Amino acid sequence: MQKNLSRVYSGELEGIRARRIEVETDIHAGLHAFTLVGLADKALNEAKERVNSAIKNSGMKPPNRENRKITVNLAPADIKKTGSHYDFAIAIGYLLATEQVAEFNAEDKMFIGELALDGHLRGIRGALNIAHMAKELGYAKLFVPKENANEAAAISGIDVIPVDTLEDAVQILEGRREGIPARFSRAEHAPPSVPDFSEIKSQEFAKRALTIAAAGSHNLLMIGPPGVGKSLLAQALIGILPSVHEEEAIEITKIYSAAGQSPNGLIETRPFRSPHQTASLISIVGGGSTPRPGEISLAHRGILFLDELPEFPKNILEALRGPMESGVVHVARAKDTLAFPAKFSLIAAMNPCPCGFHGDEEKECKCTAYEVIRYNKKISGPLMDRIDLQIRIPRVRLATLREKSGEEGVSPKVKAAVDAARKVQAERFARLRIRTNAEMSAKQAEEFSLLTNDAEEFLKSLDTTKLSPRAYYRLLKTARTIADIETSERVTAGHLSEAFGYRLKENI
Repeated sequence: MQKNLSRVYSGELEGIRARRIEVETDIHAGLHAFTLVGLADKALNEAKERVNSAIKNSGMKPPNRENRKITVNLAPADIKKTGSHYDFAIAIGYLLATEQVAEFNAEDKMFIGELALDGHLRGIRGALNIAHMAKELGYAKLFVPKENANEAAAISGIDVIPVDTLEDAVQILEGRREGIPARFSRAEHAPPSVPDFSEIKSQEFAKRALTIAAAGSHNLLMIGPPGVGKSLLAQALIGILPSVHEEEAIEITKIYSAAGQSPNGLIETRPFRSPHQTASLISIVGGGSTPRPGEISLAHRGILFLDELPEFPKNILEALRGPMESGVVHVARAKDTLAFPAKFSLIAAMNPCPCGFHGDEEKECKCTAYEVIRYNKKISGPLMDRIDLQIRIPRVRLATLREKSGEEGVSPKVKAAVDAARKVQAERFARLRIRTNAEMSAKQAEEFSLLTNDAEEFLKSLDTTKLSPRAYYRLLKTARTIADIETSERVTAGHLSEAFGYRLKENI
């Protein structure tokens, strides 16, 4: 390392992916100037003032006391740099260039964190993402604020060094204090308070559909009059969602960390996102001036619940079509396109008409035929075609509601069956880049269905039902999930018949 020149490393988030950034500091003779170059945004340009104050209040000589020209370059220069997490690296780079910290091996270390004016380090977003990138690039140590230590330590294979102040970091780098790597600690979370299946009277058909949706990560639409329990059924779904594996937990947490919503550790429960109809397109899909994940990405490997589906703006509903098919949402910017994971299961609920009582046995519908058609036309054919399970939720009679509940604690038993079905899928797709039946391609659906002879005959009888190719392959995927729940290696006519029964005939 040349005198008056230093190079340390930090990271930049691009969507949920992190990129390595070199922080080069050059100091040479001239009138005092502190210049940041390398496509830095306004928040990053303000780092100069934070670094000045933090270094001064840590008992060292700050840049504004130097009668020299200081240039900090963030490379590569064609990547836009955003946020305040470069403060730490800029301060260390400056102290190294001015020889206020003894020379150390900077090639195997990375620094992230925002500096407070008194030299303390504040937490940042994306610590887990940057830790994952640092490990893949072979870095030995990652210095982070204490607030982010447990989150970053979830990535094994790299020493995550928690730092409270800038002065502490200097002492660790000079060997005057031991930098003890953080050990990942799993947080104890109380199970969510959700209704058990036993609390929902009747509705066995709907419960079965929810079980299939959870087991294979299928999309589900519930149609029924107001007050029959559609939202309650969606809440009960949380209690039967399959357990999260470590790799999935890291995937989910990286998204939440990039969105600034990390709980300082791994998220080990499946997300359940329920945005309101007034949410904006960007908040649902993702993006913005500093692109962040939207609700469909925050629901990755979990549930996106849309209540009163037709009340959502048409542009939002149509924006769901691509991610529902590909599992990825692409956010285009002027210079590049970012990809956010979005492998979610859509659970939607709607009324059959504006007043909610079309076809109801108890209450008369007050809507005209035109109003009913117009209301249902808000859900386009292509979107409906992507929903594997489409069911009607009937009204439950008062006498049934007043009956005493039978067996209690049903949801844990259903969850056990769902977990078993997911285990079968994990073994089936062990060599592929998918995890659930819903993610299968058309070719994979044909390959893994393993249809019996009677199932082949059943499919021949469906030729007159005008199933679209997409609906046909989704039928195979749903039948495969039903077979997995019933621990059947092959898909039978009974499995196909049940899967076909979950598609509304008017939408075939």
